Amino acid sequence: MTATGGDGVGRDEETRKTVWVALAANLAICVAKGVGGVVAGSPALLSEAAHSIADSLNEVFLLASLKRSRRPADARHPFGYGMERFFWSLLAAVGIFVTGGCFSVFQGIEAFRSDGSESRGGYLIGLAVLVLALAAEGASLARALLQVRRAARAAGHGMAAEIRAGRDPALRTVLAEDSTACAGVLLAIIGIALHMATGEIAYEACASILIGLLLVYVAYTLGREARAQLVGEAADPAIQREVREFLTRQPEIDSVTALLTMRLGPDAVMAAVRVDLTPGYDSETVEDAMVRIRHEMRGHWQELDQVFLDVTDAASTRHGAAADGHAGP
Repeated sequence: MTATGGDGVGRDEETRKTVWVALAANLAICVAKGVGGVVAGSPALLSEAAHSIADSLNEVFLLASLKRSRRPADARHPFGYGMERFFWSLLAAVGIFVTGGCFSVFQGIEAFRSDGSESRGGYLIGLAVLVLALAAEGASLARALLQVRRAARAAGHGMAAEIRAGRDPALRTVLAEDSTACAGVLLAIIGIALHMATGEIAYEACASILIGLLLVYVAYTLGREARAQLVGEAADPAIQREVREFLTRQPEIDSVTALLTMRLGPDAVMAAVRVDLTPGYDSETVEDAMVRIRHEMRGHWQELDQVFLDVTDAASTRHGAAADGHAGP
């Protein structure tokens, strides 16, 4: 299986709760933004409604990824279904780009062509809706940040390092969505307030376009990360360095000639290692050593779901290399 024990399952349950909180908040404020945008005739508020629709759809994608990625390995997928996470995260990025970013930019461009004669009462309703939306989005963001802080504390580093690591694509997407949503709501509030104060719809139109561009940037960033993981991303450099140091300390291993890793899911890594053996060990001793080394590697790094060791005799390798060097034409 792709899972590496209770820690991964427990982390998934916490992520699932975080996604459900984000989905509930987005569905509630989506309706409020849509109604408020129609009543006020506000392009910025309608852009925010499109943003919430995109986020709600993406949360559905993320919930599907959490369920599907935990299916056990089978004959067609011997390494499990952990990469489902990365695929659904890519779909979420596309959803943010199309439903949120493009629509918001379109709304802003259309706003420049309107006369901007909306009622003051309608805009007061819109501002009230946005304030409520900011509170809801802020609560969802706080929940995501709380999970990041717990994960960072468990890993022994700061929150910034945990966010950069971004091992869980579902949590990373929710964090990006909620952060962007709070920024988008603030832009919409500023745009509407300036429109009300000056009577110039250009402020609100610009706010809508800025919201769209922000969403496009977030979608690009999330899509780029999902692509890197889908095409076969290596494990963290720190893990690779630790594994190499561990192997070189083993008395049966003369040197590590190759260490290849690939992430199979948020908490699963495959390692393929080619090592030269120290001369003087018989085949039975070497076989027992390889079993012990695999067991110790999986025990020390729970992420190492699949470990493959390819062994050669260092003395034979050096002898063959020397023979090739002395061979004449």
